[in-house]
Amino acid sequence: MPDKKSSFLSRLTQAPPVADLRRAKAQLADFVRRVKDEPEAASLLPHLEAGLFRDLLLALADHSTFLWQLVVTDPVRMAKLAAEPPEEAHRAVIESQVNLFRELRSGAMTRDDVVSAFRRNRNTHALLVALADIGGLWDVVQVTQALSDFADASVSGGVNLVLTEFADSGRIVLQNPDSPGEGSGFTVLALGKHGAGELNYSSDIDLVIFFDSESPALPEGAEAATLYTRIAQQLARLLQERTPDGYVHRVDYRLRPDPGSTPTAVSLASAYTYYETVGQNWERAALIKARPVAGDLTLGTNFLSELRPFIWRKYFDFASIQDVHAMKRQIHAVRGHDEIAVAGHDIKLGRGGIREIEFFVQTQQLVFGGRRPALRGRRTLDMLVALHDEGWITDKARDELSEAYRFLRTIEHRLQMVADEQTQRLPSDEDELKRFAKFCGYPNLKEFSKALTHQASIVQGHYALLFEEAPELASDVGNLVFTGTTDDPETLATLQRLGFREPEKAAETVRGWHFGRRSAITSQRAREVLTELTPALLSALGGTADPDGALAVLDRAFGRMPAAVELLTILQSHERLRLRFADLLGTAPRLADTVAQSPHVLDALIDPAFGVASTDEAAIEQQVRQIIGSPRDFEDFLDRSRDAARQMRFITGARLLSDVLSPAQAGEVYAAIAQAIIRVSFEQVRKVFEAEHGVVPGAQIAILGLGRLGTRELTAGSDLDLVVIYDFDEEKRESSGARSLDAVVYYTRLTQRLVAALTVPTRRGLLYEVDLRLRPQGGKGPVASQFRGFVNYQQTEADLWEHMALTRARVLAGDPELTKRVQDAVGGLIAARRDRKKVVKEVRAMRELIAQEKGDDNPWDLKLARGGLTDLDFIAQALILIDAADNSALIGLSPEATFAEARRSGLLNLGDEEILIEAHRLFSALFQWQRLTIEGAFNPAAVPPAILKRLASVAGLPDAKVLIDHLNATRAQVTDIYQKVLDARSGVAR
Repeated sequence: MPDKKSSFLSRLTQAPPVADLRRAKAQLADFVRRVKDEPEAASLLPHLEAGLFRDLLLALADHSTFLWQLVVTDPVRMAKLAAEPPEEAHRAVIESQVNLFRELRSGAMTRDDVVSAFRRNRNTHALLVALADIGGLWDVVQVTQALSDFADASVSGGVNLVLTEFADSGRIVLQNPDSPGEGSGFTVLALGKHGAGELNYSSDIDLVIFFDSESPALPEGAEAATLYTRIAQQLARLLQERTPDGYVHRVDYRLRPDPGSTPTAVSLASAYTYYETVGQNWERAALIKARPVAGDLTLGTNFLSELRPFIWRKYFDFASIQDVHAMKRQIHAVRGHDEIAVAGHDIKLGRGGIREIEFFVQTQQLVFGGRRPALRGRRTLDMLVALHDEGWITDKARDELSEAYRFLRTIEHRLQMVADEQTQRLPSDEDELKRFAKFCGYPNLKEFSKALTHQASIVQGHYALLFEEAPELASDVGNLVFTGTTDDPETLATLQRLGFREPEKAAETVRGWHFGRRSAITSQRAREVLTELTPALLSALGGTADPDGALAVLDRAFGRMPAAVELLTILQSHERLRLRFADLLGTAPRLADTVAQSPHVLDALIDPAFGVASTDEAAIEQQVRQIIGSPRDFEDFLDRSRDAARQMRFITGARLLSDVLSPAQAGEVYAAIAQAIIRVSFEQVRKVFEAEHGVVPGAQIAILGLGRLGTRELTAGSDLDLVVIYDFDEEKRESSGARSLDAVVYYTRLTQRLVAALTVPTRRGLLYEVDLRLRPQGGKGPVASQFRGFVNYQQTEADLWEHMALTRARVLAGDPELTKRVQDAVGGLIAARRDRKKVVKEVRAMRELIAQEKGDDNPWDLKLARGGLTDLDFIAQALILIDAADNSALIGLSPEATFAEARRSGLLNLGDEEILIEAHRLFSALFQWQRLTIEGAFNPAAVPPAILKRLASVAGLPDAKVLIDHLNATRAQVTDIYQKVLDARSGVAR
């Protein structure tokens, strides 16, 4: 056995084959030059000329963009890792990660320094583990344990840091500042592979957070749920927010009780009640691996001890086999997981994959662990041994599944080392697959394929012996009879069991469908499909937060649809779509309406790309153009543009609903979709218009977006605020076409055509509402403004509110030269020096006018309620208009960026900046969700309870009552800062 005290270089035993030696050597030569420039890395030079270490670096250069970047960006780090025993380097990184909070507390490091160090430690550890793994120093057990140890250290160190910061601001009372988690009433449990000490290379970490609402750490009057949820949110942000140094861990809190309706941190009392009353077998399986890793460890240990009767049943629990196998059948229902393959195969979820080994072990733990304490361990390999020793599996099953597990986990790590991505899917492209086979140490693809299919077949064979094929899911929902005119008692019992609070009303609704009360389902084919689909459909609706409300929305949709057979057929064919569509019905009726209009938008929900979202404007514009394609004529373009917008906005809303996009990212995507539609529409309109009227020689045009479109905060229901500006040579006023026009008339009509293209309803529905009232002179002025007139008006006639609007302006489309002149002119107008007192006076007057005209006392109106988004916007705009003359960095920023820059410039203190940014994030997120779920005014009395519950969950709060209290408290803080900032900017002492 090698001496663990010897260096990495002396213990290196292997290096993968290289696929592209020429390219790898070129990259290595670049690294050699970097090493020569770093005296502290000079010890590497002899090993870069020949030998196993050189071969290893060539392999990294060839196979892993992520690892090679870590190598070349810091040669000194690479030299240190090569010279040290990996175990010592591992311990040093762990110790640093856990104790960074001490550096902050002592003043040795700033918070920014600590955040950066957190991420640099992760980079160092990621490189260390990869080198030890690929170089043959550590086996898969050592690798997964090292990764788990680092995750423990990151979470523990993160909790220590966040608790210390909260204590410094008086929001929590630490019982032991040297060990902040001790007695904090806040405990973090790791689940999944992290909890088991089997973490994979680029995995999320599954955390659940519980708190003691009676903890002595709570200050007097503090709301426990709110405080501990904020701590949990800060922890996630600290770990997963990406900076130039990277990130630490992606955090997943979704394994907590009822994640769709509970805050991020759950009280111990609520958790006990949940698990005792509605806890499911899959949650028992998850809790097998649970382990306290941070915060109050004693609290976490005691909690798991109390949960032992829930996890480990007193008698052999054979019924759990069906539940766990049902989960596995759901996984295999996804396309691509139904057979053993190599190209494109998912080695975790696919046939013969890692998940089958885990289910094989966990299910038998659930069945037998209540009577066999030896089967209550967390680690898969250990439990294969225990299952054999206890007599439940053969030595062949133990040995073969252990070997397969080690094999598959190693392949999984190689996949994730390529680009630091959480993937378990092998490349589909043959050339990429050949390269990857070499990265895994195989001489060619044939040998790799043979090894993979052999191991997967073995796993599948053992799994099949334990789990016999079961009938389709939801095929035995219960009695569901809707014939006749009276209710069948067993049907009502089934509906009630499914979750319907008013089973009689639900039965009458479905019976009405069969009686033809909805014209959309009167055809024979529609009724045939509906009859077959009803049990599965009602089962899906029963799984939502509000089954009765979801059924009512579906019934209304059937009432509006001309025909439902297409939708019903799609839902019949795809279980996952049924479940997601049911979720839309219950929590986002607006999206459900889109499905009713265009059923095939549901296809996006099962597209593998659904879970990968981009906010890149160019990529989104390309998607819009691809959907529109090549229209036959302008009328066809109008229809296609509406289809494209509907599909893209639906996908965006569904991604927000599924937590693929954050609310802020959704705002960016909605704005990018609108910008793309404007650009494409303008191209089409201009093309047709120029065919009729020619062009004005040398003339140019630019289209400005303002409001939420300008700041990229658009919602599902936002109008588009546009201003159109043009310029031309006064001596060349006539257009060149057969039907020539004067330049002013030309651009007026061109603008009208553009607005019509964006707003006119067609058979495919509406596109956008467009508001041009922010142009010079508002509704009284021309629809398009000449550049010189626009600038002159803004300099001499415009009211301050018009300049406030300009702070949110950006150019969306147009001719390059004019777009730059317009953007520069807008920047100059914003940067003009102004009378501070006059600005403050007019800002206040404008705010009061809005309050008088639109009201400011509706606590659910996130824009207009006093202290809401309007006040936040006004604070940002006042700061910009008063101070941009001396600080041009304020120009062109979002409100949150404005607050941050204002703090850096000394215009805001740190506490006020944090309150304003947090308030803006909260209000914007909730506003985004309001607009996603409900059209028109948000009236809580008329809103389904599931939506109110979802809003509270978005804010990380337990229910709507706590949410409204929190909103009111936050608005009061914003109102106070609003007055303070305006007083300060006008020179009034407080």
